Amino acid sequence: MRVGFIGLGAMGVPMALNLVKAGHTVRGFDLRPGAADALVAAGGGAASSAVDAAHDAELLWLMVVSGEQAESVLFDHGAAATLPQGAIVGMGCTQAPEHAMRTAARLSAMGLHALDAPVSGGTKGANAAALTIMCSGDEAVLQRARPVLDAMGSRIFDCGRAAGMGSTAKMINQLLCGVHIAAAAEAMHLAERAGVSTATMHEIISVSAGNSWMWGDRGPRMMQSDPPVTSAVDIFVKDLGIVLGEGRALKAGLPLSAAAMQMFLAASGLGHGAADDSQVIRAYRALNGAGAKR
Repeated sequence: MRVGFIGLGAMGVPMALNLVKAGHTVRGFDLRPGAADALVAAGGGAASSAVDAAHDAELLWLMVVSGEQAESVLFDHGAAATLPQGAIVGMGCTQAPEHAMRTAARLSAMGLHALDAPVSGGTKGANAAALTIMCSGDEAVLQRARPVLDAMGSRIFDCGRAAGMGSTAKMINQLLCGVHIAAAAEAMHLAERAGVSTATMHEIISVSAGNSWMWGDRGPRMMQSDPPVTSAVDIFVKDLGIVLGEGRALKAGLPLSAAAMQMFLAASGLGHGAADDSQVIRAYRALNGAGAKR
């Protein structure tokens, strides 16, 4: 399949590379200079713009940060108008369900098909072609896109026919991710403050009932002063904002999500918005006095 790929970041590059490995023709675009170098070296192509990436694509995959960015790429920068009739737009970004529905309706009016398909699994899943992809849209469109999805993910979920249901599933996943990271940071900070070895504490929890995937993955980075960024603090400010906005619309009280949001907001306000999301622990340190112990 001819695939235009927009968003060659930490997850986007390995996803695009896996498409090339699976035999797809891939042209990638990113605003950062040199972002497509690895793709070109693997046999893919570098597009000069979003419009160039969309030209003659059977499927345009958007691995951008937000629904707002996806909308800008498609409509403000002209990618949607460039796509051939009947092409599929795969929206891999995390966005509000309402935003996904609105974009899908605009694409449909242009003779294009939307696949609301946010992903989960981080850079590890992207590199291993083992992402979880939560899809919603027309069943025939999902089947057409299946070879592309299978090249990037190992767990493809059909969340229903209505656009926005894939984003709803991703939103609920992000609720748990944000709460689990904040809870792990709270526990790790308490260990620091109490004078317990954080390395020993991490090992204990990893084999005890309090363990979680986020404790195992983010815990070691919480013990580093400046870990590499796999997902930034501000990503969870955005994602938990989507969660709380949807909760407000549904009149659903989400107190744990709200508490986690306050800690990510505090970390961002302290100047750590671009740091790895594990560094939400810095907000706990600031709250209780950095370095203070009993």
